[in-house]
Parts: sequence; C-alpha cells; structure tokens
Amino acid sequence: MNPMMAAKAYSAIQGGAMPTAPAAAPEQSGFAEMLTNVMGDMTQTSRAAEGQMASAVQGQGSLIDVVTAVSSAEASLETVMAVRDQVIAAYQEIMRMPI
Repeated sequence: MNPMMAAKAYSAIQGGAMPTAPAAAPEQSGFAEMLTNVMGDMTQTSRAAEGQMASAVQGQGSLIDVVTAVSSAEASLETVMAVRDQVIAAYQEIMRMPI
C-alpha cells in the first residue's frame, strides 16, 4: 500500500464507491484487508442510518431506531478517521527519518 493507493481509496470512499481489490492479489491478508473491511462496514453503517432517517421522515420509522443508527454510524466514522490520522502520522514520521 503506497500513499497514492491510499489517496485513491480515500477519494473513492468520499464518492460513495468502494475500491476494488487488485486483480494480481486475489487473496489479501493483513492490514489492507482489515482496512477494506472497516471501510465497507463504515459505508454500510452510514447507509443504514440514512435509510432509518428516510423511513422516519416518511412516518414509518421509530425515533429510537434513527438515533441508534446515527450513533452507530458516527462511532464507525470516528474510528475510520482515527485510523486515517494514525496512518498519516506514521507516514509523516517515516518520511522524516534520515536515510
């Protein structure tokens, strides 16, 4: 995983599309797989919260369900942002190391 791939993945997530795994490595394992799973879970949680809000606006949903879904989506997003911040900090620290 290089910075360009990370930037493309982040950009794709902002647009709502999930990045696909490279064709050369069908069996991902480790950190890259974990990040892909976390991003997928965050996207699903956000969409579920949006669905709950839409049903509540239409009068079909419960306010408790909306609050629960939004809280879950917020926690998921905060987790992803914290991981992103730590990855960026680690990358910056590596770039400051003398060769």
